[in-house]
Amino acid sequence: MRLALDEAARAGARGEVPVGAVLVCAGEPLAVNGNRTRELADPTAHAEMLVIRAAAAALGSDRLPDCDLYVTLEPCTMCAGAIAWSRLRRVYYGAADPKGGAIESGVRFFAQPTCHHRPDIYGGLGEVEAGELLRKFFAGLR
Repeated sequence: MRLALDEAARAGARGEVPVGAVLVCAGEPLAVNGNRTRELADPTAHAEMLVIRAAAAALGSDRLPDCDLYVTLEPCTMCAGAIAWSRLRRVYYGAADPKGGAIESGVRFFAQPTCHHRPDIYGGLGEVEAGELLRKFFAGLR
């Protein structure tokens, strides 16, 4: 989670919402990135999406069943869908997102009967630091 928090801080410094993600396979970080929606003019360039794409390309597979995702903010519905489709084993996230989160907030994507893959979920890792990065970023916009 430390790598994800550091990447979130870098995203915030670039003017992006400070969210960072790391995709770990076989105990090693395979992909690390932060939000880049503004930089890439791409609404799908969430940190989670970027690391899933990079890991899939590196492994040459659309399935990542032996990989774990660490992300500083509870994933949204789009990212939860990508997590399910890529068959990630575990998701560790920092701060809950009552407005946009889709794992333990909002739609609770993995609890839906139509969800075909449910990773193990662990929330609250680095929650205080992740939340503080977000609070400072949004306070600076006001």
